[in-house]
Amino acid sequence: MTPLGNILAFDLGTSSVRALVLDAHAVPVPGALARRKQSPTVDDDGAATLDAQAYLAALIECVDELHAAGRLDGVTHVAASAQWHSILPLDAAGKPLGPVLAWLDTRPRAPETATGPADEAAFHHRTGAWWHPLYWTVRIPWLRERSGTAPAAFTGLGEYVWSALLGEGPISVSQASGAGVLDLSAQTWDAEALSLAGAREKELPTLAGPGWRGRLRAEYAGRWPALAKAEWAAPYGDGAASNVGSGAGDASRAAITVGTSAAVRVAQEVPAGAPMPPLPSQLWRYRLDHTRIVTGRAYSGGGNLFAWAQRALLLPEGDALDAALDEIVPGRVGVWADPRFGGDRPPGMTPPGEGRLGGLGLTTTGPQILAALMDGVCAQIATDLAVLESTVGRAVDVRLGGGAVAASAWWRRAFASALAPRRVEAVENPEVGAVGAAMILLADHPNG
Repeated sequence: MTPLGNILAFDLGTSSVRALVLDAHAVPVPGALARRKQSPTVDDDGAATLDAQAYLAALIECVDELHAAGRLDGVTHVAASAQWHSILPLDAAGKPLGPVLAWLDTRPRAPETATGPADEAAFHHRTGAWWHPLYWTVRIPWLRERSGTAPAAFTGLGEYVWSALLGEGPISVSQASGAGVLDLSAQTWDAEALSLAGAREKELPTLAGPGWRGRLRAEYAGRWPALAKAEWAAPYGDGAASNVGSGAGDASRAAITVGTSAAVRVAQEVPAGAPMPPLPSQLWRYRLDHTRIVTGRAYSGGGNLFAWAQRALLLPEGDALDAALDEIVPGRVGVWADPRFGGDRPPGMTPPGEGRLGGLGLTTTGPQILAALMDGVCAQIATDLAVLESTVGRAVDVRLGGGAVAASAWWRRAFASALAPRRVEAVENPEVGAVGAAMILLADHPNG
C-alpha cells in the first residue's frame, strides 16, 4: 500500500464539481482548489438531469487546472464525495444512453403492474430505503421503458466518472446503499430489491470491497504524471462524507448540512453482519463505510430556497440583507412557510410546487418571506432530529454546516433557536464533503 502523502479530494455535487488538495491529515492546502459550476436541466414535469460527458469534462478541467499550477505534486491518494441516488443507463460499450437522473428528478414511477416489497417494514429495515422514485428499484424499470436502446447496465455518476478515468468504476457500499438496493448488514445487493428493479447483478456496478484502490488509465496518467501512481478510492456518498467532514462521524453528534438541499444525519458503528438498530418509518439509513451506518432524513429545500427568494423577491445582498434580517427574531417571523417548493424526499411523495407561504399582509417584506423559508427548514429538521435521537437513545450535539448556512448568520441563529437546548456548533470549513471523503480514506489506511 502506498505511503500517505497529499490527498486529491473531489466533491461531485449537483451544482458544481470541486477538486482540492489536502495534506496527509486531511487539512486543505491553501490555494489548491479548482471548481466548475454545473447546472442541472430541469423542467416543470420534475426532470432534473446532468450530462455525464460534460460533467466528466468539467472534472478533467479541474484536475488540469491543479496540474498546471503544480498542485498535484506529492499526491498519493484520491478520494471523492459524490451525490447519492444518481443513475445513468449505459449501452454494451459503457456509453451513456441518456442523461444522468439526479436526486432532484421526481419523474420516475413504478410500473402499473408492480406491487412493491412483500413486507414493506422488513424491506425498509433491511435496505434502509423504500420502494420510492428516488431509488433504483423504481428508476431502473422507468428508464428501461423510455430507452430507445435497451440498457446493458446502470451506474451512478461518480462510478461513471471513475470508469472513464480508471477503466473500472466499482461502487462503494456507501453509494450502493444510497441506491436503495443494498442489504445493509450483509453488504451485498439485496435479492428482493433487484427483483423490484428487474435487474441482475451483472447489470449493476461491482461492489468495491474494503480497501479497494484503482489507478489512472495510461491516457490520464500521461496527462497528469503526478497522479500516475496515486491510489483512487471508490466515491463515498455525499451525506456520509459530510458527516465525517463535519466532525460527526459517530453517534455523539448529529450533522445538519444545508447546501442546495438539506439533511440531518447521525452515524453509528455497525460492522458487516451485525444486526441493524431499530429504524423509525420516516428515516432512511445508508452505509457510511464497511463499519459504520448513517441514519437520517433529507429535504428538497435548502439553499435553493434562499436562491429562489433572492431571485424572485429582488432582495438586497450582502450587508444590506444581513441588516434587514437582523430586525427579525427567529421563530417569531410573523410569516410562515411550508418549504416543500421542490417536493418531498423519501418517504414523502409530495411533488414539486407544493410550497406554501402564509400570514402575508400589505406590510410583509421580502426579508420576512426569506426568514420564514429559513425558519420552515429549521422546524422540519428539529422535528426529525428528535426522532433520530430515539435511534441512539439520547440527545446529541449538532454540527451545522454547508454553504447555505455558512453564508447566512441569521440562518445559523435560527437553527440554534429551533434546536435549543442542544449545543449547536457551526462548521467553518465549506468543503466538508471532500474533506470527509479524505478522512474516510485515511481511516481505512494503516498509516492514517
